[in-house]
Amino acid sequence: MFSQRLIIFVGLALFIVINFTVMTMSSRESLPTSSIERLFISITSPFQLAVTKTIHFTQNTWNTYFMTVLAVKENIELRKQLGKSIAIKNRYEELELENTRLKKFVNFTGAVPDSYVAAQIVARDPSPWFKTIMIDKGSINGLAKGNPVMVSEGIVGQIIKVAKNYSKVLLITDRNSAVDALVQNSRVRGIVKGNNEDNCSFVYTLRKDVVKEGEMIISSGLDQVFPKGLKIGRIFKVTKVHSQLFQNITLETSVDFDKIEEVLVLKNIR
Repeated sequence: MFSQRLIIFVGLALFIVINFTVMTMSSRESLPTSSIERLFISITSPFQLAVTKTIHFTQNTWNTYFMTVLAVKENIELRKQLGKSIAIKNRYEELELENTRLKKFVNFTGAVPDSYVAAQIVARDPSPWFKTIMIDKGSINGLAKGNPVMVSEGIVGQIIKVAKNYSKVLLITDRNSAVDALVQNSRVRGIVKGNNEDNCSFVYTLRKDVVKEGEMIISSGLDQVFPKGLKIGRIFKVTKVHSQLFQNITLETSVDFDKIEEVLVLKNIR
């Protein structure tokens, strides 16, 4: 009894022989007209059509698979190039912003550039009880305790601790900070005190003095720490109580302490 594989093999062999015979006969100049040949053609034509469609289907499937693989590889490569381009663009924009900030510093220090040291902020105190930052310059750069720290927009604070390569800065918003100041227009004097919030208080201003909202508060220079005329902030609230000797004045600082990244330290005050 023949096995199934043998039957399939004999059938395929017979099909190939018949198919070859028909193609050979069909290649002659005149088409055969005998009944046997017509029978062969009728029997083999459906098989030839099926084989042709199978071959075309296999070719199309392979081409589709091959093109899909190429498209996936190309897509991965394009994504890599796009990522690099985005990174370069972001870096370029960051350099532009840094260049703008440094230009402000150059204009601010143009008169006595050797007296200033530019530094970057490397850490911020996370606790709500202290308002301090750490900068990447220290005693090796000529800095010392008490040096004022500022940006082009105004006063930042003063150095309270110095190491070889780092310094700790007390911000003017800290409750332990005090800056002798005055109202720029009326010259009314007072002290700018921090309150561990985003704003400061302008204290020890007599109730009889005329102080208006929107006026600029600047350093007076009398504390021997900050040079005279540096911006501190604008008054946005004034409250007078008849039973009190001094006014309650709140000001909004000129410096946005959440956004500063670089600062200037004044080494010597003359």
